[in-house]
Amino acid sequence: MKKAKSAVALKYDGVNAPHVSAKGYEALAEKLIEEMEKQGGLIHSDETLMQWLSALEVGDEIPEALYLVIAELIAFAWYLDGKTPPGWEGSVVNQKV
Repeated sequence: MKKAKSAVALKYDGVNAPHVSAKGYEALAEKLIEEMEKQGGLIHSDETLMQWLSALEVGDEIPEALYLVIAELIAFAWYLDGKTPPGWEGSVVNQKV
């Protein structure tokens, strides 16, 4: 049996915990993915993460158990866009001592 295509969009304002801004299945999932591609957003495919996120409702903040994985995805997306978090000075690893 084929699984229904699903998508969950997260929004992060840089201050508060990310929250679910949209979610959908089948045709709506396709539309969400298409819109994210147009906007140049990060699209990440992970079945286990999707199981966690699909249990949330639009407007819900991500649970604390997902903070690390979502933070890593946001950091990666920001890096790809050439952005850095407010107040971030850079990694000590890359600086000469």
